[in-house]
Amino acid sequence: MKSAAILFALLFSIVSASAEITIGRFDMASIRDTGTLETKVIADWHLNPKDASIRQKLVEITVCEWWPGMKVRLPVTFLAPATGVCTNVIIENTGLQLKPAAAAGAKLRLLKENGVGLVFIGMVPIDGMEPVGKLHLMMEERFIQTKDTRYTPAWIWGISDMRALTAAVAEKDVFQPKKVLATGGSKRGVATAAAGIADDRVTAIMPVVAPVIESPGGPYVEGMLPAEITKMNEDFIAAMTDPVGREKLLVRQKARSDERITMKMVRDAGWSDAEIKSACNAAWEACRTTNYLEELKKRGTEIFYNQGSNDNVSPGLVELGRRFPQLPVYIVPGGQHGGAKEAGFVKSVGGLPEVDENLRAFALHHFFGTRHMVAPPQVGTQWDKATHRLAVKVVFPDHSEPQDNAVWWSVNRHPDYSIAMEFDEWASAPLEKTGAATYSGEINVEGDVNMLDVITVHAQEESGSTLTVSSPEIRLE
Repeated sequence: MKSAAILFALLFSIVSASAEITIGRFDMASIRDTGTLETKVIADWHLNPKDASIRQKLVEITVCEWWPGMKVRLPVTFLAPATGVCTNVIIENTGLQLKPAAAAGAKLRLLKENGVGLVFIGMVPIDGMEPVGKLHLMMEERFIQTKDTRYTPAWIWGISDMRALTAAVAEKDVFQPKKVLATGGSKRGVATAAAGIADDRVTAIMPVVAPVIESPGGPYVEGMLPAEITKMNEDFIAAMTDPVGREKLLVRQKARSDERITMKMVRDAGWSDAEIKSACNAAWEACRTTNYLEELKKRGTEIFYNQGSNDNVSPGLVELGRRFPQLPVYIVPGGQHGGAKEAGFVKSVGGLPEVDENLRAFALHHFFGTRHMVAPPQVGTQWDKATHRLAVKVVFPDHSEPQDNAVWWSVNRHPDYSIAMEFDEWASAPLEKTGAATYSGEINVEGDVNMLDVITVHAQEESGSTLTVSSPEIRLE
């Protein structure tokens, strides 16, 4: 409880005293109270019709009373081996359908081969939650009235994962968690991080394409994005020749807008400039892991982010590398958040096989210690602008020796939050082993290079699993 008190003190100290925006507090006693779940059993424990080695249960729970009279209820699927008790549990997310969610890929293997229990809670954009098409507007109104970030997407998504864990704890004949790994992509990655920060029952987090250090997709108050980037985005959409792709991109932009508040709304409510500026970051404070690394380290919480270099939902990767080079990451060069193929989104990080395998490898490490977690590499670079030669040397401080090693680079990248950034091109070349836990290479970079971004990527096969990690994104100017 002492660590929780420290965390809450940190939460309340983040926002400048000059602004009245407050960080929404998670009431952990209430979150852990199984008596407030108001569990409705949709389908009690039964064997999976397609696989008798798995048992499952579907319930609906009360996540919270978000404000007086507004209860949020979401479905939860439990999956476990047909017999035994699960002491290792993964918290994940699914849709709102009232039927048991199915496991696939790494999660299914961990369930069947290693006895890991799975808990899936329904999670969708706020405008898709009951009352559909209205809840996000009500949330925005509450936030503008109260200036409390409890009424933001990050808060409700985070508490959902924590309440899913509480629901699992209530199933004591099947779940007795000693280690809990939360994971998920995008909004579900926001939930993963928020739960890991606030709830010390969560012992590891693997967010995918989720914000780490900056706000996802742009400032929470629309109108605060720099004018030059707004203009770039308008020009990009106007120049699109595929009308289907343009429409898909406009739909995406609107969906993001629906989870934000506008400058007009806050000005009409009389917010000050300081409050507007504060809200842009404070709205996502619940999931900003970098502000809580010391506390999480003391707890022993393990962290592994899987990101895309070209994902504007997880911007600030260069700054992340400068300030937090020891944060374990896999940054996929050219990796995107995902979206319509008609709009050009063809490298969705969440769908990559190595990211799925990373979950399995990370879980085997965290739950069972059957493989080690590769330490973030230390990268030295020498960039000669005159000759266009880049020399790279990578050293693993934990003496890891990955079998597959490469350097990737991108020239003159577009700025964060620009749509063009999502389509920046990357090239690669192999790195050669040049010593113990050391890999090096030299490349010639063509073109008119004003700025060069570099990422090294490394795959370590060990004990039947492959872990892929990367360096931070390094910018050379």
